[in-house]
Amino acid sequence: MRDLSKYQGIFPAFYACYDQKGSVSGPAVRALAKFLLGKGVQGLYVGGSSGECIYQSVAERKEILENVMSEVGGKLTIIAHVACNNTADSRELAAHAESLGVDAVASIPPIYFHLPPKGIAKYWNDISDAAPNTDFVIYNIPQLAGVALSAPLLREMLKNPRVIGVKNSSMPVQDIQMWHDEGALVFNGPDEQLLSGLAAGAAGGIGGTYAAMPELYLEIFRCFQAGDLAKGREVQNECCRIIYKMCSAQGNMYAVIKEILRLQGGPDIGGVRAPLLELEEGDREAVVQAHEMIRRAIETYC
Repeated sequence: MRDLSKYQGIFPAFYACYDQKGSVSGPAVRALAKFLLGKGVQGLYVGGSSGECIYQSVAERKEILENVMSEVGGKLTIIAHVACNNTADSRELAAHAESLGVDAVASIPPIYFHLPPKGIAKYWNDISDAAPNTDFVIYNIPQLAGVALSAPLLREMLKNPRVIGVKNSSMPVQDIQMWHDEGALVFNGPDEQLLSGLAAGAAGGIGGTYAAMPELYLEIFRCFQAGDLAKGREVQNECCRIIYKMCSAQGNMYAVIKEILRLQGGPDIGGVRAPLLELEEGDREAVVQAHEMIRRAIETYC
């Protein structure tokens, strides 16, 4: 039986890293990976929503993963999201990820055309077949993909011995309990409910705001393991307040987070790729306030 303990804990969703011209920056990718390694996280989720994957070419996504693996491969558990909106490109990315030695590949369902469960299962199994020696994680994010995972579809996918579980970004915590009861390893997706997701059976969390405040999410995970739910709720509530502040800006949340990282003395990883919106003139106040909220929360709880 496989040891899945390497999938427990806190996995920041890796951000897209660009230079001043908006091209993928290998040095910035390596700098962010090194920065997060130093924070004590268990792994990274590379090439997902936070990585702006749908706005990048296959070559760019390969370049990002290559730089992540060159910096932290073998030091952190790496899950590479490889889905594209066609099977051939997805298989190419899956095979490439396996060649680099990632721990798992992951995939959303195909977007735009809503395939029936049989078509989604074939898409995922075709991707998995391209990485035959690598674990596979289903990425369930129905609010963006437009298609929701179901228990019958999960049971069908679990017939594939490489499928270990689900990154669940649907909002109902009940979904985590359902997938767990089907025998799947589950990652909590919505950052606002990490503590609840862990209580419902998640092994860990993958989140888009984790890299901006990994100390706080690591503390939530520690509190849950220690049974200190009172403190865990306090830290979770503070994370929610910070997220709400981030979302109050007009610019895209990842543009906000990238500026917060710079204020923290972290790596400069550029802006966001169009059509995502960069920060606007009035967003500076929200960025600074969120940065200060993170600083005070870390001083208080960590």
